Amino acid sequence: MSDLATNRPATNRSASAATAAATASAAATASAAAAGATGSQTKKVVVRFRAIGNAPILKKSVYKISSAQRFQALIIFLRKELGYKAVEPLFVYVNSAFSPAPDETVYNLVRCFGLDSQLTINYATTPAWG
Repeated sequence: MSDLATNRPATNRSASAATAAATASAAATASAAAAGATGSQTKKVVVRFRAIGNAPILKKSVYKISSAQRFQALIIFLRKELGYKAVEPLFVYVNSAFSPAPDETVYNLVRCFGLDSQLTINYATTPAWG
C-alpha cells in the first residue's frame, strides 16, 4: 500500500509524522520549561550581607534583589555601599563556604544554597575561605 500524494509507502509517512510530532512535543515542553524558569527567576529574594574579619559593617545588611540578576551585580552593589573602588580587595562568599563565579545567577544560588528564599553573602577584605 502506498501514499498517492508522495508515492511512498504509508509506513514511512506515519513514521516521519510520528517523529515530527515527537519533535514538536519536545520543543513545546522545552519552551514551557524555559518559560517556567524565566517566571521563577523574576521574583525577588532576600540577600543578607555579613562582614568577616576587619571588613566594614553595612548600616543595613538585608536587601531584596531580583533573582534574575547575576552575582556580579551583588558584588558591584556591595562595593558601592562600602565605598570601595575596583582596585581595593573585596572577597565575597556564599554561606561562608565558597566564592561563586560572577556570571552565576542569583536564582541558581538561592535554589541551591539558599534557605527560605534567602541568600547569605559574607564579605571580607582579606581571603577568608577557599
